[in-house]
Amino acid sequence: MCAVAEAAPGCAQGPAMALAFCGDEGNSTAYNVDHGVLNNGCFVDALNVVPHVFLLFITFPILFIGWGSQSSKVHIHHSTWLHFPGHNLRWILTFILLFVLVCEIAEGIVSDGVSESRHLHLYMPAGMAFLAAITSVVYYHNIETSNFPKLLIALLFYWTLAFITKTIKFVKFCDNGVGFSQLRFCLTGLLVILYGMLLAVEINVIRVRRYVFFKTPKEVKPPEDLQDLGVRFLQPFVNLLSKGTYWWMNTFIKTAHKKPIDLKTIGKLPIAMRALTNYIRLNEAFEAQKNRRSSSPQGSRSIWRALCCAFGRPLLLSSTFRILADLLGFAGPLCISGIVHNVGKGNNTIRPQTKIIGVFFISSQEFLSNAYVLAVLLFFALLLQRTFLQASYYVAIETGINLRGAIQTKIYNKIMQLSTSNMSMGEMTAGQICNLVAIDTNQLMWFFFLCPNLWAMPVQIIVGVLLLYYLLGISALIGAAVIIVLAPVQYFVATKLSQAQRSTLEYSNERLKKTNEMLRGIKLLKLYAWEHIFHSSVEETRQKEMTSLKSFALYTSISIFMNAAIPIAAVLITFVVHAHLTRKADFSPSVAFASISLFHILVSPLFLLSSVVRSTVKALVSVQKLSEFLSSEEIGEEHDKSSELRSADNHSKYQAVITNGFFTWTPEGPPALSNIDIRIPQGQLTMIVGQVGCGKSSLLLAILGEMQKISGNIFWSSCTSDSETGEDVSPEKESPVDTEFRKRGSVAYASQKPWLLNATVEENITFESPFNKQRYKAVIDACSLQPDIDILPHGDQTQIGERGINLSGGQRQRISVARALYQQTNVVFLDDPFSALDIHLSDHLMQEGILKMLREDKRTIVLVTHKLQYLPHADWIIAMKDGNIQREGTLKDIQKSETELFEHWKTLMNRQDQELEKETIIESKTVLERTNLRRTMYSREALLKDDEEDEEEVTESDDEDNLSSVLHQRAKMPWSACGKYLSAAGILLLPLLVLSQLLKHTIMVAIDYCLALWTSDALSEKTELQLKNCSSYQDFNHSQYSKVFSILCCLGIVLCLVTSIAVEWTGLKVTKKLHSSLLNKIILAPMRFFETTPLGSILNRFSADCNTIDQHIPATLECLSRSTLLCVSALAVISYVTPMFLIALVPLAIMCYFIQKYFRVASRDLQQLDDSTQLPLLSHFSETVEGLTTIRAFRYEAKFRQKLLEYTDSNNIASLFLTAANRWLEVRMEYIGACVVLIAAVTSITSCLYNELSSGLVGLGLTYALMVSNYLNWMVRNLADMEIQLGAVKRINGLLKTEAENYEGLLSSSQIPQNWPDRGEIQIQNLSVRYDSNLKPVLKHVNAHISPGQKIGICGRTGSGKSSFSLAFFRMVDTFEGRIIIDGIDIAKLPLQTLRSRLSIILQDPILFSGTIRFNLDPEKKCTDSMLWEALEIAQLKHVVKALPGGLDAIVTEGGENFSQGQRQLFCLARAFVRKTSIFIMDEATASIDMATENILQKVVMTAFADRTVVTIAHRVHTILNADLVIVMKRGVILEYDKPEVLLEQEDSVFASFVQADK
Repeated sequence: MCAVAEAAPGCAQGPAMALAFCGDEGNSTAYNVDHGVLNNGCFVDALNVVPHVFLLFITFPILFIGWGSQSSKVHIHHSTWLHFPGHNLRWILTFILLFVLVCEIAEGIVSDGVSESRHLHLYMPAGMAFLAAITSVVYYHNIETSNFPKLLIALLFYWTLAFITKTIKFVKFCDNGVGFSQLRFCLTGLLVILYGMLLAVEINVIRVRRYVFFKTPKEVKPPEDLQDLGVRFLQPFVNLLSKGTYWWMNTFIKTAHKKPIDLKTIGKLPIAMRALTNYIRLNEAFEAQKNRRSSSPQGSRSIWRALCCAFGRPLLLSSTFRILADLLGFAGPLCISGIVHNVGKGNNTIRPQTKIIGVFFISSQEFLSNAYVLAVLLFFALLLQRTFLQASYYVAIETGINLRGAIQTKIYNKIMQLSTSNMSMGEMTAGQICNLVAIDTNQLMWFFFLCPNLWAMPVQIIVGVLLLYYLLGISALIGAAVIIVLAPVQYFVATKLSQAQRSTLEYSNERLKKTNEMLRGIKLLKLYAWEHIFHSSVEETRQKEMTSLKSFALYTSISIFMNAAIPIAAVLITFVVHAHLTRKADFSPSVAFASISLFHILVSPLFLLSSVVRSTVKALVSVQKLSEFLSSEEIGEEHDKSSELRSADNHSKYQAVITNGFFTWTPEGPPALSNIDIRIPQGQLTMIVGQVGCGKSSLLLAILGEMQKISGNIFWSSCTSDSETGEDVSPEKESPVDTEFRKRGSVAYASQKPWLLNATVEENITFESPFNKQRYKAVIDACSLQPDIDILPHGDQTQIGERGINLSGGQRQRISVARALYQQTNVVFLDDPFSALDIHLSDHLMQEGILKMLREDKRTIVLVTHKLQYLPHADWIIAMKDGNIQREGTLKDIQKSETELFEHWKTLMNRQDQELEKETIIESKTVLERTNLRRTMYSREALLKDDEEDEEEVTESDDEDNLSSVLHQRAKMPWSACGKYLSAAGILLLPLLVLSQLLKHTIMVAIDYCLALWTSDALSEKTELQLKNCSSYQDFNHSQYSKVFSILCCLGIVLCLVTSIAVEWTGLKVTKKLHSSLLNKIILAPMRFFETTPLGSILNRFSADCNTIDQHIPATLECLSRSTLLCVSALAVISYVTPMFLIALVPLAIMCYFIQKYFRVASRDLQQLDDSTQLPLLSHFSETVEGLTTIRAFRYEAKFRQKLLEYTDSNNIASLFLTAANRWLEVRMEYIGACVVLIAAVTSITSCLYNELSSGLVGLGLTYALMVSNYLNWMVRNLADMEIQLGAVKRINGLLKTEAENYEGLLSSSQIPQNWPDRGEIQIQNLSVRYDSNLKPVLKHVNAHISPGQKIGICGRTGSGKSSFSLAFFRMVDTFEGRIIIDGIDIAKLPLQTLRSRLSIILQDPILFSGTIRFNLDPEKKCTDSMLWEALEIAQLKHVVKALPGGLDAIVTEGGENFSQGQRQLFCLARAFVRKTSIFIMDEATASIDMATENILQKVVMTAFADRTVVTIAHRVHTILNADLVIVMKRGVILEYDKPEVLLEQEDSVFASFVQADK
């Protein structure tokens, strides 16, 4: 060090400003060591450099060279394993140390500015210390992550040396009487403390880890999460710097740009965040509440307490961060005020003459009156504030997500124990439960997000108002009062908004219901030419929806307007009052611009207020609902001591026994089953028979423990081993309810209403059991599922259920039965498995499935059935009547004892056997279902993937080059969709929208510019007068300026209103236009379109996409345009004030561009993941609620809980990554914003000091720079949202390209006779038909002639073209050759509407619409009541409808669910009879009607339609035996065409063979 000191005087002869370590004033005071070396300030500083140089020398080689040789890295995500004690404390201390060192450097430079020459020793040691501090933390981080603690010894030496040298300096200061008034003394003291604490941390590491000075070092293992490579969410494991800046997300966001993010990419949740962990935490809190308040029930207060107890701590942390951030936020206005004030005075620091130990000292006041210092402090304050703010958001959101997972699990566990009566008696509908999960848990989550605002807002408002008062005096309170008075108005607007939203939702639900019905029945609508009726019905609801959307838009625009206008109004009132009322007021730029910034800060909590209050109210309601749900009835509360059958008992040959049982559904209601005494023999087939509604299904559920037992006992044989259930219920998870049922093993149960999972066919059948190929094949065969599976696009890997392909009733039932057959349980319960199956399938299932697979295996089978012909197979029969047991025993017993009952059964059995004879093997209902399925399927494969990714742009292929184009596509904004959206607004609105936005922002800038001029002039006049020392101080004339200022402000307020209305108005216009054109397109689309496009996909356009366009796009558009224009205008203002700023802007702009580009891609993927992982979760809930009895019968609760946890976790991790990505973006954008502020401040201070820039403009530039930092991330976030939302516009535009059917005809209405067709003569000439131009023909060169009034029967095997034949009459299929002439007119020349309205058809699947019976029979309102009654009488329905309340005006529920399948079919017949047309087509119309009714119908059709032409497509050949003509078809060609009797006489006729096979 002496060398440095000796070398320095060599420069003494140089210029006055020469650099020297100890300065150079021509005298050698700096080198005076008369009073001892340590009393020379310069020497002490030189001594302070030693430790830092030591550290840099030692650590650099280790950091750069020795790193490759470390081999002790543990196999984990080693870069994130933080395991040294005091880890976070060390980081915090280091950050504080760095800040203090920056202050020390600044202090050195400022105090050095006083002297003539440069004193390096004032700031060089601090600079070295800064470098060393950074090196120390980098070095520490690398040692920690590579687990090499021995190297920490270097840091131990460093902290010791630094502590000693700093202490020497501090002691010397004290000796020489330097005190607290000098800033350097305080800084040195702080550094001593910091180095001391860091030394203590280092010693603590040795104490705990014993890596040195101890014989055996302590071994540590990395946490479980880090050993698991599947955990990729590293936020909890990284160091503080990475936590605060989300640095660990960088690699993730980069990879997202290379390949799309899926669930594999985001990996698993860390253990502490998994739903199970959080559920256990929540449950413990619940239990604690229960124990504390054992007397009172579980009300909503105890739920709140439990939630706070379980999740309160992170919320406290979040609130602390939030309050810190808000307080730091006030640094902005204060620093602006200081900078502008100091710059106005020329930044002159008062020359201090404090010189001790040969060095100058300055006080903290002098230090802070330097504008550059304030600029740097402002920069640090901004960095810190933004980091705290984002940390607060992150912690709050993470807590909210954890809480949601825990509550969902809690709700699910409750569902598993709900009593069945709650569900069936409508106390709790599936819809309510799904709402609880989908809406209420989210409300609570949002409440937790916004919770920190509740505490932070009051603090922010109070501090803001106090600071304003300090700056402006009384006038500030007037301005603040304006803001605060208008807050309730905003709250009022916000409540109105949510009301409008609610009513919009109601109408849109109604519209969707109608749209759904319209789409489901589209085939019927087209065949009956009723499109216009339903179109107008949907339009009418849409009109109502538009009305409430208008009020929604109105309130939204008022809310947007208030957000923009309130600050302008407050500023206007405040400044005008301030300038005119308080004469001697300080009206300088520093005050004005600090106040403007404060107003901007004040306004934000008040805007948030309304949403926080709304969210709080919603959360209170949700918790109320939750507490009601959690306190609802549970199943089987009591236990029976004797509920096990001992083997020694005489019962051992019985599987289950009920003695003297009374069972009910509701605790208050009458018993549904009474006097139940039954035995179920083990390993045998028991059948339960009885009339509809006598309690057969209830009996099964009672045995399973699903009903509430009033009295009596249920015994289960104990030989059912638990191992077969394949379950492990750990004791702690087991509720008391479980223990009772452990006595009964798993029961394979097929309920009456089949219940399917949203999974593949195979998963539905194996149902969580291990896959056994042989058994699976046998089951599929027994249930005759193979032909159905062959039709499905992906075989048994096809998704079915709600979100999959819709199967028919019979197919669903067979899959449900197949599941019960496949299971390896000892007991099988089948509840009416034959109800939706035809005779052949029933027989096959009985023989192959029940008798062969189950009975031969000695399984206990309980079968509920109506098919009495199977009674001879039963080993034991239980006959029921009106909730009682009529008789039990074998068939022989009953024959002896109950002869009457037996005879009654016998007659029924005979009737059913005749039915069996009549059934044809060729055509059965099942084959029909398959035809339907096939028709839907062929062509669906391509479209099964919903058109999320845009087909027109991205064609999928595996080529490398193609991949890059796909990625390019992902990074591009959908500008075309944006253009389409805006162009839909029309020629008038668009220019208004653009111009008003531009004008508004120009005026906003003008307002602030005017303020800058006004305050600058006021200030300069005041200073001039002070300089002249005028005693006669005239008042500055404010009126000129205040007039202009007021006019501009008023203009600004008006423009705010115009822009907010313009945006919402545009939105309304576009949404109206898009929906009506979509509806028109869809309803006129050809049938082929509906067969090839999944219904769900079309419905999605009408629901989700329309909702996005209705409610979200306008708001996002407004936000995006506002934040973008604000940023642009701010940057323009800064560049105008200091053109130098433009140079720095280029790199910042490039950074911004890349950050947003990468973020948008990742954000979109994560958003989609978040949405797509929510669907399986919600459907798992609804699935569980629907299949509750089945799940409990199978004893599969634990498996389903496990599934729930998986779904919840995958949804939560998507949400967490999304939130981390948002924080990643915001932190980066905020930091760039802080850089903008720093650069703007430094450039404007410099140009103000050297280029005479007015201080008002400096204030203007800085205020705008602060705005940029606020709005940058809003801009990018809105851009990302906009991109996702424009997808909706794009998808709707995709559908708008659909070709419509050609409704025009060649003949005008005057050329068509009014009553055509009056005779009903049909000529078919060389007809060829296909479904689509690129498919094979389904009818080839068909010729036929049907005379008026003839009855024609058409038959043939599946796929022979029978149905296509009937559709050809209606031009529903593409006729590409030949023609059909009806009563002399070629139907190809007729307008479609006319053609279809003059013919009648009955389809095979009955379709009813919700509404009245009258509407279903005659939606066109053309018939009188007597005509309708007549039609109902023909259809055998008159007595049914008469019995209903309201008669013809009785309500039909959606899909006609309140009538049986057969009755629905009869209504469809009646509907066809109402249309008195002379040609009548029945397409397999009697498929789901029982024999007796069908015979009556056949007779009626023959008599009522004696003079009409009837074409019957036959499903049972015997129905067309008495037709006039029979057509037999095969592969689209007519095989035989003659009278039935003629064909029957021919030995080799196909028709004869059909009839033969039928007998």
